Amino acid sequence: MVEVVNVVASGSLGVELDLEAIAGDLDDIVDYDPDNYPGAYFRFGDSAPLITLYRTGKYIVTGASSEEEAHTTREDFLNILTDHGILPSAEDEWFRVQNYVCMSQVGENLNLSALAIGLGLEVTEYEPEQFPGLVFRPSDHDCVLLVFGSGKVIITGATSIPAADEAFDSLRKHIEDLFS
Repeated sequence: MVEVVNVVASGSLGVELDLEAIAGDLDDIVDYDPDNYPGAYFRFGDSAPLITLYRTGKYIVTGASSEEEAHTTREDFLNILTDHGILPSAEDEWFRVQNYVCMSQVGENLNLSALAIGLGLEVTEYEPEQFPGLVFRPSDHDCVLLVFGSGKVIITGATSIPAADEAFDSLRKHIEDLFS
């Protein structure tokens, strides 16, 4: 079973926005520096998910620990924009979860050089001088698994939690087959 550590979602308000004016109205929760980045950052608390809002009305929610938290953050965001007269109602054009970042553990230390060869060099990248983990891009799953020598595995780009579970289970089976 994998543990969800980050949910990334996005949506669109369907309107163009004046981010400078929004940042001025909501300076206690918005950080906007167009010289550094074209989006305005909304954060409702130190450990709350981050919302990045663009002039086009598109926005991204990152750092949610569950799909429910992503939706709650979206609702809070829409309500604040409505309360300040930026939107006529607390609605957006669309909103969806884009991907999940999950974590799990295989339960043993791993020889990443041997694992890279065993999984296949065409689907792995392992350059310990550049990055301490093995990057595994399985051809039968639409996600990337970062495998560390400690046995920790990070699954990125999964479109659902079951997809992340399946990718991790497949990796674990490959490891059992290779090292048993």
